[in-house]
Amino acid sequence: MSFEGFPVEVSPIYEGERIRKEDMYIEFGGTAVPQKFELVLAAPMEEVEDGAVKVIGPDLTELKEGGSYPLGILIKVAGSKIEKDLEPVIERRIHLYTNYIEGVMHLNQRYDIWIRISKKAFKKGLTSLKWWGLALIKLFKAEMPFIEKMEVNFITDPEKVKEWYEKALQTYEARDARARAIRDEDVDTFYGCVLCQSFAPQHVCVIAPNRVSLCGALNWFDARAAASVDPKGPNFPIPKGKCLDPIKGEYEGVNEVVAKRSMGAVKRVYLYSMFEYPHTSCGCFECIAFYIPEVDGVGFVHRGYRGPTVNGLPFSTMAAQTGGGIQTEGFLGVGIEYFRSPKFFQADGGWARVVWMPSELKERVKDAIPPELYDKIATEKDAKNIDELKKFLMEKGHPLGIKLKEMEAAVAPPPEKPVEAVPALPTAVPGVAGIEITGIPLGAVPTAGGGMRVILKGAKITVKKLIVKKVEAAKKVEKK
Repeated sequence: MSFEGFPVEVSPIYEGERIRKEDMYIEFGGTAVPQKFELVLAAPMEEVEDGAVKVIGPDLTELKEGGSYPLGILIKVAGSKIEKDLEPVIERRIHLYTNYIEGVMHLNQRYDIWIRISKKAFKKGLTSLKWWGLALIKLFKAEMPFIEKMEVNFITDPEKVKEWYEKALQTYEARDARARAIRDEDVDTFYGCVLCQSFAPQHVCVIAPNRVSLCGALNWFDARAAASVDPKGPNFPIPKGKCLDPIKGEYEGVNEVVAKRSMGAVKRVYLYSMFEYPHTSCGCFECIAFYIPEVDGVGFVHRGYRGPTVNGLPFSTMAAQTGGGIQTEGFLGVGIEYFRSPKFFQADGGWARVVWMPSELKERVKDAIPPELYDKIATEKDAKNIDELKKFLMEKGHPLGIKLKEMEAAVAPPPEKPVEAVPALPTAVPGVAGIEITGIPLGAVPTAGGGMRVILKGAKITVKKLIVKKVEAAKKVEKK
């Protein structure tokens, strides 16, 4: 495909390019910016200005170098074969095609986007967002010919971003709600996605009715539509095959396809457990689930949370442990919609195993949390470290807090009992003239009416040799 006249190169060879902070000219979105989004909407042919790229607000040259800014990407598409189900499919490809542009890094999706443009690309002439939009139109139309008309809008005006951000959230929610009506048992085919393999080569995302993609951008309906319109694309069907474990979510067909697509690196996958053979994680996950061994519970942290979690680690640190397409027991990337799944960590105890999450995330998924557990799950306002978490769980009567109490009671030392006094030694032993113990003659013991009391506390006594011998009675000395 020709990109003659473009200030920078556009090619798949730049996919996976990372731009460090010291090398960036500017960034949009990310954790420092609360409002950002990308949204694709299907529209009637007459409402789409084909080939148009508009910047609503300041362009690159009008923004301060090194700054972080809000951004909304609004794309309108039209075509005789375009339907609502294709909106999220096209939307997810923004990530892929943006990363084809030299000097542009795109991460995540939906309301979590993070884009950086390098100083080098800006110096080469990438001085307007319009170049980015033109590249997207060319790539989309070449790869998805069912798109007959396409218009790209970059919104940088903060007030306009805020206005469209709320509309975007409503659209995402409507898409997700539709997928909640079906279950894994209702279908014989799951779907896979390898869009993130440029960042995580071994990662194969398995999308089932009860398990949304880790990035949260694709549910089962979206993946099915994507595989249908682009059979050679990153989305594909996975015949689920024989169910090997209905609780952990292990399927024969899933194992076979994942092993093939990961080049043998991953051979078994549990869809509903974070232990033994957990699903791999890419890098675009919305949340991280992390095991807290001190309380035998699970915590969650979302990408937008900037502080340390209850285990002392921030999202960014745990992301390195979680992502990359490897199976790491106790760490798992998940999409926020997965909290509403009827199979939410069902092999690991479900909601009864959840002990901590940021207050913002907790409020966001409040509708999914069982009412009897809501006040028993700690946030950063209740517990900032493990000791505070233990105390909170026990005070609130969390199921794991009850277990902690029982464990503490089981290992507590028994109350100290007074040591019974050793009975007074007799002055005479029937049939024995006397006894000598380790050289101490019984005769040293006070006579009748007295005795010796020996009290040993906390002592450990080892007797290597005990000698009991008869002592001759002393002879009487007669007076002359």
